[in-house]
Amino acid sequence: MPHGRLNIGSTLCTLAVAALFALTACTPSTAEEAPRLVQKDGRYALLVDGKPYLALGGQIHNSSGWPSELPQVWESMAALHANTVEAPVYWEQMEAQPGKFDFTNVDAIVEGARTHNLRVVLLWFGTWKNGNMHYVPSWVKNDTKRFPRVVRPDGEPIDVLSPLSRNTLEADKSAFVALTHHLKEIDGDKHTVIAIQVENESGNVGSVRDFSPEANREFAGQVPADLLTASGKQPGSWAQIFGSDADEIFQMYYQARYINEIAAAGKHELGIVYYINVWLDYPPAQTPQRRLDQPGIGYPSGGPVRKLVGLWRKLAPSLDMIGPDLYSDDPDFAHDVIKTYHRVDNPLWIPEVARSDSFSRYFFYSLGEGALGFAPFGIDNAGWNILGDEGWSAHARNFALIAPIASQLAQLQFAGQLKTAVEEPGKTSQEVDFGDWQATVAFGFPQNDGRPAPGTKDAHGAAVIARLGPDEFLVTGIDASVIFHLPGKLAWMHSQFLTAEQGVYENGAWKPIKLWNGDETDRGLWFYQKPVYVRATMQKF
Repeated sequence: MPHGRLNIGSTLCTLAVAALFALTACTPSTAEEAPRLVQKDGRYALLVDGKPYLALGGQIHNSSGWPSELPQVWESMAALHANTVEAPVYWEQMEAQPGKFDFTNVDAIVEGARTHNLRVVLLWFGTWKNGNMHYVPSWVKNDTKRFPRVVRPDGEPIDVLSPLSRNTLEADKSAFVALTHHLKEIDGDKHTVIAIQVENESGNVGSVRDFSPEANREFAGQVPADLLTASGKQPGSWAQIFGSDADEIFQMYYQARYINEIAAAGKHELGIVYYINVWLDYPPAQTPQRRLDQPGIGYPSGGPVRKLVGLWRKLAPSLDMIGPDLYSDDPDFAHDVIKTYHRVDNPLWIPEVARSDSFSRYFFYSLGEGALGFAPFGIDNAGWNILGDEGWSAHARNFALIAPIASQLAQLQFAGQLKTAVEEPGKTSQEVDFGDWQATVAFGFPQNDGRPAPGTKDAHGAAVIARLGPDEFLVTGIDASVIFHLPGKLAWMHSQFLTAEQGVYENGAWKPIKLWNGDETDRGLWFYQKPVYVRATMQKF
């Protein structure tokens, strides 16, 4: 057996992180264990059937969660090479009459996902969907007295439900509990559904807060004690304490408490992962549809935007995580968002990203930052949609590369042993630091001797490198070369490849295919468009 041909489980368990894997990679699991989050040394893992899981997701169109649409959804998921489908549940369909629940759509999604070997993340379109109330039942829309709308400063009501209404909260919560109770009955021992998104891009579009008489009375009073504690402020009125941000924070406070209560009720029925997503506060130049960086205009007021994510984590503890929806192709902005939402108190989860090819690099950014899941939006063939008809294939290319090793990468990521390199326009190489070993990643082909790497035309190159042992690495990539070297030394100075073994994982065990050498290693390990995986063992001399 060539040196370095080791089972991934035994290799990892020899590392200094062996204690970490005692719970996950190195012990058997049972199918009865519900999906949950675990944390160790500032890193998170999403455990599914007791093992770290990397969600390669696809979010379907808003109106594709119907049985008539699902056949093409499953075809699209297969083309994406996804392992997880994100699908909406519509309050208006599920409870068309008060207290009478129809789970036809939900059952079709769950049963279809099982048939196609997919996990499910359900998106609850309840009180809020994109800062509006468009998915609530007609009986809610028609009863404005019982279910009051948000009122603008000029006294005009808008198509958003007020988070101050106890009636609305109870109605939404009742429906959500019915959903989670039903899921427990049909899926409680199978765990096809691994997470639920509570609402969708919650907040007000059309007003910074509710200016109804009831809301104004609350706003004129003192800031509640729990918000004072969360924000570290002294007692006072909303305007005294929060100044120009008072209206937005007022909306945020009641919205966070509202959603936290719904999540807590759902979790009491079904103990899986609950999260919310967020319509980001884009800089004006990055917001093609609404170019004003103002709450209620440029983005839904009250949502967990970057400046408020910390308060949300404190005020809504029943939520397991907050995930940003990413629709800016500015790399600097994307980096900032990814790092902002990857917090000690918040795992990184990218539930929605534009499907365009230019957004595909964010998958590798997120993976290297510790993301537990990543999902492009609008991946099914539903016809015309808001994203347009542009060609897109890069997300599928990325998922095709990662899907065969997703389980191994999820374990390595949780152990802190995974790093990525992502090509940027005009930057054709990058250094990846593992301490006593470094890797030079160069992008594009051909990479001729003595010449800089040319890069790729659309800057899509990427490499994924995971440390398996002191001198052993799992390496793959797209249009990139990888060469290891000692810190401060050129490649081949006091180091060399001991073995470079191409192979695949089968049932968690590494299966070698062939050894690389000569032209395949002299200038580093080269990766093109076809998924290829190499376990490289380095030698110091």
